Amino acid sequence: MTPSDHQVRVARKVDEAIDIATFELVSIDERPLPAFSAGSHIDVHLPNGLTRQYSLCNDPKEAHRYLIGVLRDPGSRGGSQSLHDAVNEGDILHIGAPKNHFPLAHEAKHSVLVAGGIGVTPILCMAERLAVTGASLEMHYCTRSPERTAFRQRIAASAFAAKVQFHFDDGDSAQKLDLARLLSTMNPGVHLYVCGPEGFMDWLLNAARAAGWPAEQLHYEFFGAEVVKSKDDASFEVKLASPGKVVFVSKEQTVVQALAAAGIEVLTSCEQGVCGTCLTRVLEGEPDHRDMYLTPEEQAANDQFTPCCSRSKSRLLVLDL
Repeated sequence: MTPSDHQVRVARKVDEAIDIATFELVSIDERPLPAFSAGSHIDVHLPNGLTRQYSLCNDPKEAHRYLIGVLRDPGSRGGSQSLHDAVNEGDILHIGAPKNHFPLAHEAKHSVLVAGGIGVTPILCMAERLAVTGASLEMHYCTRSPERTAFRQRIAASAFAAKVQFHFDDGDSAQKLDLARLLSTMNPGVHLYVCGPEGFMDWLLNAARAAGWPAEQLHYEFFGAEVVKSKDDASFEVKLASPGKVVFVSKEQTVVQALAAAGIEVLTSCEQGVCGTCLTRVLEGEPDHRDMYLTPEEQAANDQFTPCCSRSKSRLLVLDL
């Protein structure tokens, strides 16, 4: 545990839909939990040794609890399965303090919220916050089927229920997401928020950029990503600016692994280029960005990268370490 970590107890575990469960986490000493805002997530240290990020989907005014929703993903590296199978009511977990890399733009005149599957967790919290403030919003919730749609009763009972449209893969074509119509709403006061599986988000965000949506009006958060490896991956070196030490990175290693082998620890969490925990400043060289955390504009600047998954296009990267 780091100094910012907290111990929490699982007060409730509820099946919300097929393969989706929520976990209500409360402080073990009944003290208020650290404050958070809509769009925040926490690191959860799992029984199998992994650390994963889960968005908070309860009201930020609730200081006594955190609520996370977790999809059992058989294709994952075991994080979600560990929570579903090994964590029960009454168990104690270690979590990190809330972080928000997906905040609301409160200057927006209208917010378009789009959730794909379990990506609804931060989107739901955002919708509730916008409704409380009386802001203009619409929400689109895309899932495979009604049986796999979490929080349907909560949405139906909400103040913004009339502003939510459900889109089911197994439904008729008339109810499916009309992307062209959705993206035609772009104007300087409209902000688009997207969260869900990687393919879903790539499809939507690429279409939004092609339709002329400016980067500052696009907000998104990836839950996880497969670290892409290529047969063309080559070895390279990283140089630590302060001591001047040079570390060799083989084509089979990540930068984090190579640095750890040399006795240099870099704080990591997701190890998938999603959370930004390991973000490191680049002083010289050209990174080969493979993360989902930096925006395309930030990647193009080549002044920072995620050493947990990204590599180097140049023979040497000089890092601000």
